[in-house]
Amino acid sequence: MSATEITGFVLTLLAMLVGLAGAVLPGLPGTPLVFAAAIAHRLYFGDQGAAGWVLVAIGLMAGVSLLLDFLATTYGAKKLGATWRGMVGAGVGAMLGLFFAPVGLLLGPLIGAVAAEMLGGREWREAGKAGIGATLGVLAGTLGKLVCCLAMIGLFTLHVLLRGLSSGN
Repeated sequence: MSATEITGFVLTLLAMLVGLAGAVLPGLPGTPLVFAAAIAHRLYFGDQGAAGWVLVAIGLMAGVSLLLDFLATTYGAKKLGATWRGMVGAGVGAMLGLFFAPVGLLLGPLIGAVAAEMLGGREWREAGKAGIGATLGVLAGTLGKLVCCLAMIGLFTLHVLLRGLSSGN
């Protein structure tokens, strides 16, 4: 690998690490950023970048990640009785919880969902149950995104390194 290719690879990995953080932190695009970094690397380096099948696999993983996040959040919230208010409250709570990390990342969705449900006229027991469901859903979705991000970064890294080593540069 040339110095330019190494620099491009390192910069791509740094962008992917921001995407990895985005899998956990609300407001940052996690898997889409990892996918975009892989595409940018391919566009810049052409055949020295990731192969087309790797980009397709990474894109599919990004799509699965987004679907898992949506389904986990919705299922967790609905299973324990959350309404759309609770789901929105959990999202707002998660964003506000960023300022109180790491505890805020866990308590933010719970407090946000409970508060939103109570503002919607639900009793505290129902709101609490819905808040727990919304929080569990958010946590399951986050875990799914994190696993997908790690798999995407691992596939990209392994493929590009093996390709660079086999080319003899």
